[in-house]
Amino acid sequence: MTKYKIPDIVNAIKIRRLERLGHVVRMNETRSVKKISEGKLEGRRPRLRWINDVEDDLRKLGVKRWRTKALEREEWASIIKEAKLKGP
Repeated sequence: MTKYKIPDIVNAIKIRRLERLGHVVRMNETRSVKKISEGKLEGRRPRLRWINDVEDDLRKLGVKRWRTKALEREEWASIIKEAKLKGP
């Protein structure tokens, strides 16, 4: 029986965030999740948002223009595959 190690769990969470981001980017504009993720909050913006963490992971992987790449399922899948090998 293998026990989970903290870095493996953290890496798995980061990979899942990247997968989710690609899914949300490709969603139809009418979907609630899409509206919320791209919505603007009134008043002060929270200091730390989910997208900030994901963008930081993408920067560490050297991914630029991620929004365009996420629209292409195959290209995004290759980024996910690379992230699994390197670890964000």
